[in-house]
Amino acid sequence: MARKDLLASVTASLTREQPVHSASQARSDYAKRGASRSMMQSLDELAENSVRMLDGETVVAIDPKDLDGSFIADRIGEDDAEYLQLRQAIRTSGQSTPILVRPHPHDIGRYMIVFGHRRAKVARDLGINVRAVVKRLADIEHVIAQGQENTARADLSFIEKSLFARKLIESGMTKDTVKSALTVDDTLLSRMLSVAETVPEAVLSVVGAAKGVGRDRWEELKKLVQIPANATKAIEYVRTEEFAAGQVKDEVFNLLLSHLKSSKTPKKPKVALAPKAWAPADRSLSVAIRGTPKKASIIVEAAYGLHFAEFIAGQLDGLYEAYRKQEKETKGD
Repeated sequence: MARKDLLASVTASLTREQPVHSASQARSDYAKRGASRSMMQSLDELAENSVRMLDGETVVAIDPKDLDGSFIADRIGEDDAEYLQLRQAIRTSGQSTPILVRPHPHDIGRYMIVFGHRRAKVARDLGINVRAVVKRLADIEHVIAQGQENTARADLSFIEKSLFARKLIESGMTKDTVKSALTVDDTLLSRMLSVAETVPEAVLSVVGAAKGVGRDRWEELKKLVQIPANATKAIEYVRTEEFAAGQVKDEVFNLLLSHLKSSKTPKKPKVALAPKAWAPADRSLSVAIRGTPKKASIIVEAAYGLHFAEFIAGQLDGLYEAYRKQEKETKGD
């Protein structure tokens, strides 16, 4: 802490050289003096690094070959355009923001990335060291830092966050830890897990991050695939050439959703029983029975058909009791 106070006092003494100006004006004046400007910037950087060392957050240069990815992935695939843009920026201007790593819990001499996987990949591709802050973190601290960094950057899509939440739960993390990592409440976490657990894995792996697809449309898809027939259709459709032709991930999601919404499940054909008929010896009337296992009709055809039907209706109590008795005897009850 003495080092920090010393640096603060040195900076303060330089500022007091022109008491009639504000702090911002003093810095502006120093900017006009080349040597003074460099001196001020060096003091600022030294003070910043001193504070980081006191907090255990020294920025160091690490060979990307000594880095391993996080024990829980939070991304689905890689956006080539975004990655190329990041690589060009670092190639031109350098890595402005350090990544966060922790000493590898199982491999001495190596580090595990907490966040900053793409920056580490760029450094590996460019053949340069990556600037990193090294902190000793437990697994819980690791996932909270990893999740909150991506949430703050609005860097992960809804489904990436949902799958990240599911992986954390499956790894043994509590829901409180997951909520802290993703900065969500109980309701949103429940919805995220419901989507991640309901949509078939075969569909998730093909649709990918779907950056432009939000919670509402994912929940719409979830409701559709809750019907087993639709889940099967979805899996079959993502393997078709039509689906593969959708180059942009947002487009293939919409293709899938539209396909399921437009494909109506065909109704099962009704099973009709073979019609049965009865007639007395004198053939003065005929009785036909038509229908399905759950619905049947009795049709009486004769000059006195209506009167005979009414007679049958009057005997229904006795007929039903006789039927029940026969059923019990047949089934052995």
